[in-house]
Amino acid sequence: MDGSICYCIIIRGPPGSGKSSVAERLSKLIKANMISVDSVLKINGLEEDMEGGYISQSSFIKANAIIAADAERSLKSGVCVIIDGNFYWPSQIVDLSGRLGEWRIYAFTMKVPLSVCITRDSLRKQPLGREATEAVYKKTVSFNYGIDIDASGSIDDTANAIISYLPSG
Repeated sequence: MDGSICYCIIIRGPPGSGKSSVAERLSKLIKANMISVDSVLKINGLEEDMEGGYISQSSFIKANAIIAADAERSLKSGVCVIIDGNFYWPSQIVDLSGRLGEWRIYAFTMKVPLSVCITRDSLRKQPLGREATEAVYKKTVSFNYGIDIDASGSIDDTANAIISYLPSG
């Protein structure tokens, strides 16, 4: 990617919506670095603090500090960044957007029916399970943020839909 057009992509959505698969495909297509919110939480032991049955807002805010620092390094070196996560707390996405404020941010919400999420989750090596998928689905779709993307089709179709909103360079 041409360093003169450098930006951050946030891909949010429920489990099984295709976030990680699409983020991986996009990272190859536009030569961007990918950051997984789930990986940052896990690596840094931030999954245990719970709030209302979900990973706490404070854990996500701590993860955002790490994510923003990593993203900043890539962006300053002229490499775009893709961040994928559920982003089911509005405070999390507002905080991350604030931390990346000097960079152009494109946010996308993966839209897919719950039944598709449950089916896709069941096919994973380590599924979350129906109950957890339903709970996180409901929490994630409880608010809108960014551009809605129909993610019920193929990974390529979804990646191309996102690319259509990005600057060319």
